[in-house]
Amino acid sequence: MHYRFIFKLLFLVLLPISAQALELSWVGCGITRNAFMADLAAAYKQQTGVDITIAGGGATKGIREITSGQADIGGACRFRLDSTREEAGAKMVPVAWDALVVVVNKSNPIDSISLRQLRSLYQGKITNWKQLGGADRPLELLIRKGKISGVGYTLRLHLFEDPDADFNSKYVFPSSGPLEKEVEKNPNAIAVTGIASAHKRDFKILKLEGLDPSFENIRTGNYLLYRPLYLVFNKNSPNSKESDRFIQFALGPKGRDVIRKNQVVPYYDGMLLLQKRMDHWEQFIRDALAKH
Repeated sequence: MHYRFIFKLLFLVLLPISAQALELSWVGCGITRNAFMADLAAAYKQQTGVDITIAGGGATKGIREITSGQADIGGACRFRLDSTREEAGAKMVPVAWDALVVVVNKSNPIDSISLRQLRSLYQGKITNWKQLGGADRPLELLIRKGKISGVGYTLRLHLFEDPDADFNSKYVFPSSGPLEKEVEKNPNAIAVTGIASAHKRDFKILKLEGLDPSFENIRTGNYLLYRPLYLVFNKNSPNSKESDRFIQFALGPKGRDVIRKNQVVPYYDGMLLLQKRMDHWEQFIRDALAKH
């Protein structure tokens, strides 16, 4: 009996780590979490047996908790801030493309908005729905707290080319989840969020410059506001090898299929976006803002 116990103990010790009950933790961008992370984690567990616990908290948390060793994998909808020590050790791998979309309550008759109008909205120049062709009633612009949230940081760069630009609004939310829920119930609300999570909500997504943020319009760059979604890991983490395997799974055929099924563009499907970003993205946006 004694020898049988020792044998079982040795067997468990000598098992390869992939065959043991390994669990990874993921934290970060609520848009990525709501879009495809649950399905991606489930598909990875089915293939490997490795479980991944998922928590939100935003892009900044998704980067900094990785560098501080509090989680194994992060999700971020912005790149790391190179000037910030807390983010310096993050290894960021783009896995998908997200569009920034303008959303309103389903009861709102507005269907489209221009980049110029969107910029004026965040400058505080548009405060009534009649300025956008709607009814004569107050407009409530909902924004994220701080300037380095994934949506807020990206939008500041896209609309103003200034990561420190001020958004003129008193309706401030700590994360994308509560902001999106407020749009669902508030007929006066307007906000910007990621298409990756917007598809899961019950509100209206506006056209931008007359174009829907469809899968194809995002993939080709015809829809103007887009950004990469990243998975983040730390090479010095005890579980870094398994974290890297999960990221490679996300980039592989099965992972890309999961991402597409959630109406999100896998990163390698959008190679045209890379070219546009490198060649003439800034001029592309300026031309659109200069129209009319």
